[in-house]
Amino acid sequence: MEVLIIFNRNPYDGTDVTWNGLRLAEKMLDLKMQVKIFLMNDSVDMARDACKPPEDFFDLGKMLKDLIAKSVPVKVCGTCKVRCGIHKGKPYFDGTQEAKMPELAEWVKEADKIITF
Repeated sequence: MEVLIIFNRNPYDGTDVTWNGLRLAEKMLDLKMQVKIFLMNDSVDMARDACKPPEDFFDLGKMLKDLIAKSVPVKVCGTCKVRCGIHKGKPYFDGTQEAKMPELAEWVKEADKIITF
């Protein structure tokens, strides 16, 4: 089963929403599910080394890098890269790909399940 997870929120918005989404992705991999991740809106900061976790919080960037190391494809909205997030214009870390709506639409078409956070 192929699952697409779309993140939209600032990774460190004072909630555990993004952290829970990354934890779910990890558990789906344990169940041998195929997982793809698309970052858009303020979630693009999660794929930037400039984005650091607040004190006493999980390092969501490291969690994302760990998923990439397990061959989870991660695409980041190129339009959002320029206009969203606290770290606008900062580069993405290795292992992510810039993408636009056509690529997201293709992933939606291919996915068996779509989850948004």
